[in-house]
Amino acid sequence: MNNENPEISEISSSSCCLLSSLVSAVHRWAEEREIFDHASSLAQGLKTLEESTELMEALVNQDQEKILDGIGDVLVTLIIQAELQNLTLQDCLLQAYSDIKDRKGKMVNGTFVKEKESSNE
Repeated sequence: MNNENPEISEISSSSCCLLSSLVSAVHRWAEEREIFDHASSLAQGLKTLEESTELMEALVNQDQEKILDGIGDVLVTLIIQAELQNLTLQDCLLQAYSDIKDRKGKMVNGTFVKEKESSNE
């Protein structure tokens, strides 16, 4: 994927290095536990859903410590899922950003609702 996007290149290299190091640490952690050898994509998807549910509970309860933990836990499950799909977190995030960067829409009841681009959606 092309990561020459000027908006992305503005991110500090130290932040990128830290994130890269943390992703590598998650990979090592998962390898040590043989997750990549034995996990299924569907089971990992369910783990992501479980962690997302815990994050939602933390948001409802406005528990900042559990929100921090919940976001981190969801990221761990997504890093593992990306690996199971022969992708990287960077691949996925670059694709998502490419999809949304020019998206138009409006806020409705606290949620961004994208405009319909064409009748093909």
